[in-house]
Amino acid sequence: MPKAYFPHAYLTETARRRPELWRLLVGLLLIGVLVSLLNMVFFAALVAMGPNEWAQELLAGSSPLALILLLVSFGFITFGVAVAARKMQHRTLWSILGERRLAETQFVSVLKALLILGVIGFLLPPYSMGGELTQKLPLTTWVLLLPVAAFAVLIQVSAEEILFRGYIQQTLAARFNSPIIWMGVPSILFAVGHYAPDAAGGNALLIALWAFVFGLLASDLTARAGTLGPAIALHFFNNVIALLFISLPDSLSGLALFVLPFDTSDAEQLRPWLLVDLVMMFVCWLAARLALRR
Repeated sequence: MPKAYFPHAYLTETARRRPELWRLLVGLLLIGVLVSLLNMVFFAALVAMGPNEWAQELLAGSSPLALILLLVSFGFITFGVAVAARKMQHRTLWSILGERRLAETQFVSVLKALLILGVIGFLLPPYSMGGELTQKLPLTTWVLLLPVAAFAVLIQVSAEEILFRGYIQQTLAARFNSPIIWMGVPSILFAVGHYAPDAAGGNALLIALWAFVFGLLASDLTARAGTLGPAIALHFFNNVIALLFISLPDSLSGLALFVLPFDTSDAEQLRPWLLVDLVMMFVCWLAARLALRR
């Protein structure tokens, strides 16, 4: 293991007491069952309370309330991981997140660095997004919703990091020494979860590749930091921009201030910006690493 990844040993300490792969597989099955059942009950209750078109609106996250509820439902993943870790490895949720005070400090430090980077990017000369942006929400409404929306995004990204860079990565690291395995496998699973050919069409593979690279960078930050704080901050910053500021119009746009003039499946328009976003992701990763060195 590279010397820079020695802090990761802290996260795997409790996992190493019960590192068997069957525990991970049974744990993932338990998480899948719990999340599926809780989502089924949650969304069935929500759909029953609304009009006929509410179900489609909820699944697409096309209104503020629909997207907030959709993001909050990711909390079921965190609950599932907490149950699986306790039952299969006798681990607590905080043992997956890392030492609490350090995780919080690193989260804040990395988020500050990314916000500064975001402000610098905003002040640079304007670049064409392939057409005029359309305002989705009135500015006053957007500002009033922003605290709740940001908290909902935090629930969503924390759940994904706890599952992929937390439970899966740490359990694999407790069993295998090679970062190729314990960074690569969770990143592949993360990419598979973002592969949506029905919605993205010809862009599906590129979006999955983007998710794979993001997973590797988040895994690297986790291994260097010894907590999930930096990875959650990176994921939070990315999703706040993509969901709350400038979103794609066909899905998860309910809380966006602006929407792009093209949708997920528009290969000609979206592909150049996915490549630009990939470059920016590397810049954000470097900024996060610099913040961790302070």
